[in-house]
Amino acid sequence: MEKMNSFINNFKSVIVILVAGVVIFGIILSRVLPVAQSILTSEADYKSASASLADKKRTLENLKAKSTEKKSETKTQLKAFYKPIEQGLDPETVIASAFNHILEIMKNYSIRARSIQYEYQPQDDNFVKNAGDKYNVATLNAEMIGTYKNFESFLKELYKHEHFLNIASIEVVPYPKDKKILVIKFKVRLYAQK
Repeated sequence: MEKMNSFINNFKSVIVILVAGVVIFGIILSRVLPVAQSILTSEADYKSASASLADKKRTLENLKAKSTEKKSETKTQLKAFYKPIEQGLDPETVIASAFNHILEIMKNYSIRARSIQYEYQPQDDNFVKNAGDKYNVATLNAEMIGTYKNFESFLKELYKHEHFLNIASIEVVPYPKDKKILVIKFKVRLYAQK
């Protein structure tokens, strides 16, 4: 029995050391585990933020590319001023071909002119005020008759016109005897380089 007591006493110190080791290990583990979880969470947040940042950078680059494309598209869409072949012509002669083109479009879309008035170098135009020595300007005031569809086609064709022009005003009322037909008061400014 003495041997047994001595054996148990020897194991008591080992058991105490083991219990103390488990307690110390538990304390260390309880302190390290939250820090480790915090590090893992931070790492996951970092990866997520990095991926989000990369997506936003790609989006930004795409938007910049689209912006550059739009700017170059806008530059190519700017229309040139009509430039006559001969120099030193009076405003009426210079702009006559542009007027003819407008009249040709009217004819192509079956729009009839009731009256047409011309005004050369109108004083209320900014080009005449600020660059009158560089540009000839003429205002075409027309009263026209046509159908809705023909007038729509006429406006689309004017939009595609190769030279710069300014549709100053459009006034549309139905023809009193036939509501399918329009009476159109149309004012357009044509520009040409001197």
